[in-house]
Amino acid sequence: MNIRQIRNATITLNYGGKRFLIDPFLAKKGAYPPFPNTLNQDQFNPTVDLPIPVEEIIEADVVIVTHLHPDHFDPAAIEVLPKTIRIIAQSEKDAAVIRKEGFQNVDFLSNVPNIDGISITRTNGKHGIGEIGEFMGEVSGVVFQHPDEKTLYLAGDTIWCSDVKDAINQHNPEVIIVNGGAAQFLQGDAIIMNKEDIYQTHLEAPQSTIIVSHMEALNHCLLTRQELKAFIHEKGLSNSILVPNDGESFSF
Repeated sequence: MNIRQIRNATITLNYGGKRFLIDPFLAKKGAYPPFPNTLNQDQFNPTVDLPIPVEEIIEADVVIVTHLHPDHFDPAAIEVLPKTIRIIAQSEKDAAVIRKEGFQNVDFLSNVPNIDGISITRTNGKHGIGEIGEFMGEVSGVVFQHPDEKTLYLAGDTIWCSDVKDAINQHNPEVIIVNGGAAQFLQGDAIIMNKEDIYQTHLEAPQSTIIVSHMEALNHCLLTRQELKAFIHEKGLSNSILVPNDGESFSF
């Protein structure tokens, strides 16, 4: 297994002999306006460049789109991805939207339990709580399993919640990718994991290695890598919770 942090939630994953591209957000720096009703309205999104060329990023066997928010599947990705590439969405509803963009090989997670010996299982999540959580809509994670690989749980855009706890207890992942960054609006709490959520994930899965993605690429992500690393260091967990820079990779 090789996991490469690209930018935001975009990851390339080599697993079980296949190359996956997760949540492609491929625009040039500053291509989109800041998210409304958030801090840092002077920062356009994405706030940083891609670390490697787009042509290299899209060399994939399968694209997985955990949900259709524009920082996970953006107009730039729609433009540059081959229309014949295999895409797996979180639901039939999302798959239909992607097909309307001209993609010809689109399916959804619960309809694809296996890819050439790799088991993929959809998990639930909560993209915030209360009215904001409802407004943000349905999100998904994915569990990858293969006889020759460690079990990987990609939690997706979720806060710490019972869905994450259930996925950990059901699948016993050895590697977990969480979306940190503590993104939030001017009202309400974070809509993805903050540092306390990441710590709770560790407490639930103390034997797992946690990789924190979705950092320092959007105007409303308020948790920095520096702050998170300091928090992890204080907890004595620097070997258990990894915070990659864009372009950095890990193998397991």
